[in-house]
Amino acid sequence: MTSLKKFIPFAALLFIMTTLSSCDLVEGIFKAGVWTGVILVVVVVALIIWLISRVFGGRR
Repeated sequence: MTSLKKFIPFAALLFIMTTLSSCDLVEGIFKAGVWTGVILVVVVVALIIWLISRVFGGRR
């Protein structure tokens, strides 16, 4: 009976490894990375535009 208790987690792990594709995991990581990069670029560009408008917009 104890060998069956050791086999069940191994069988579950083997089942998960064979049914889930590692490509799905990599795709999810890259999608998150792309969106993080896009948001970061938008924030930096907005900050630069705001700073330029504060520097040159105040002198009238």
